[in-house]
Amino acid sequence: MSDRLRPDRPRHRPRHARRTLEVLDSRGLADGLLAEANTTEAVHLFAGATLDLTHLPSRHRYGMVTPQTEVDQALERYARDQGAQVLRGTEATGLVQDADAVTVTARPHGGGPASTWRARYAVGADGAHSTVRDLLGADFPGKTVLTSVVLADVRLADGPAGNGLTLGNTPEVFGFLVPYGKARPGWYRSMTWDRRHQLPDRAPVEEAEVTRVLTEAMGRDVGVREIGWHSRFHCEERQVRSYRHGRVFLAGDAAHVHSPMGGQGMNTGIQDAANLAWKLDLALGGADPAILDTYHRERHPVGRRVLLQSGAMMRAVTLGPRPARWLRDHLAPALLGVGRVRDTIAGSFTGVTLRYPRGRRRNALVGTRATEVPLAQGRLTELQRSGGFLLIRERGASGVETEVAQAERTDSGPALLVRPDGYVAWAGPGVRTNGGNGSDGWHTTWRAWTGPTAGTVRAGAELEREGWRRAGGPAPVPSSVPRRPPGGQGVGQGGGGRFPRPSLAEEPEQRRAAPETPQRDDRVTDRTAQRRAMGEGDDGVALDVVHDVPRGVQQPADADEGP
Repeated sequence: MSDRLRPDRPRHRPRHARRTLEVLDSRGLADGLLAEANTTEAVHLFAGATLDLTHLPSRHRYGMVTPQTEVDQALERYARDQGAQVLRGTEATGLVQDADAVTVTARPHGGGPASTWRARYAVGADGAHSTVRDLLGADFPGKTVLTSVVLADVRLADGPAGNGLTLGNTPEVFGFLVPYGKARPGWYRSMTWDRRHQLPDRAPVEEAEVTRVLTEAMGRDVGVREIGWHSRFHCEERQVRSYRHGRVFLAGDAAHVHSPMGGQGMNTGIQDAANLAWKLDLALGGADPAILDTYHRERHPVGRRVLLQSGAMMRAVTLGPRPARWLRDHLAPALLGVGRVRDTIAGSFTGVTLRYPRGRRRNALVGTRATEVPLAQGRLTELQRSGGFLLIRERGASGVETEVAQAERTDSGPALLVRPDGYVAWAGPGVRTNGGNGSDGWHTTWRAWTGPTAGTVRAGAELEREGWRRAGGPAPVPSSVPRRPPGGQGVGQGGGGRFPRPSLAEEPEQRRAAPETPQRDDRVTDRTAQRRAMGEGDDGVALDVVHDVPRGVQQPADADEGP
């Protein structure tokens, strides 16, 4: 269940994706978006401080600036191509879950007969004003941190030079300009705020207000010639305590909202979905459902960090006291002039230096992204397009006999098992089909995620159709949904999902019989033994925490290489 369109909500906000570009590239979408987008290599901050993005450890050493509608449309086309059914103008009005499935009631927006849908899991990705979150009764603790912020599309005669993002501020106002570039020459997305002019969200935006605040913030007349779309809003910092509520998951703005400073909102939400999608696919295909708990353990700390980072930037921009501003204006340029500090900040804001927790005694590479590992067969993001885990052999190592997709690296690094979302699940000195040295082998790690033997696990859609047939009902997926090709990588064949399955079953009430619970392999149902094999304690909690998090913030931890 995703965000329904609302007339008062801007759907064409520019976004600045970095790690998200890698996620989009793994679905074959990045190049098409970049062809029509503007890119920026720097963010110009206060007192001449500049955040340089050209040193990022990524193929995409820049931010992408494009209307959100372009990203929305690309993702929708991809979802439909994978067999998803997208319903517009429909909103959820009821949600009930039991031991086997989730039942959602929905009706057309504006009235009409209700429909009932039933699925084994549901995902609420319906925005900051999430109906799913309300139906769950989930708390959304936090507070309002900034009011009367104005967004507008402005055409400037004398805008900032270059393609960078530019911030200007005084003790009373700030203005932020993002160029649309070749898509709309001369046009910028502006964000302005005036401490002395605080109005409710529904108050109209006057063109004179935007012009005055931009001129004051930038310290000169930028030549406002035209103002198009505009909106007034307020910023909140909130995060749900749990991303999982039984069989229902929350993602994106439904799980966390924060200041728009840093442009991390859409990036974080897409990466939430990328983390959850392949785990749902595995669980639907017969893997131990406990792997779904790792979604909260891995993504909740990331959401909390984003709140802290965007909040810190917002507070730095809106500083009022003269001594605090003097300190900021002297420290920021000096710190961003130090390469290691610059790259740490840029990597953290863009997400490319994120790492997930790893278990005790695990290789230091576990939990890091593998996107930049050089391969003989092309880029990792290209190989990810077929879905599933990927076994990367050491340079010169021959292939092993396994159904997991393989590639050979061209540098001197170790062998890797890469998760479907591009993060390292296992790293070691070599690969063997039997896992080699016991619990440290890639095969054991793969099994900890996928569960039963490869021959007994099928793609999630195939298994669910079979379960519904056994229950005496028709399949819940329309016949137009393409099956995975013969020999393709399903869940048991190194699978793990190319895109989130539709989060609601695609048939109404009369087809809601729940599928039979798949038979589990006895070798993987002993959770204590499995966790011990992954280097965890009997309580199932790994001893490492998220690496790239502000100091002093306690993080929940769990092994990355297995549930």
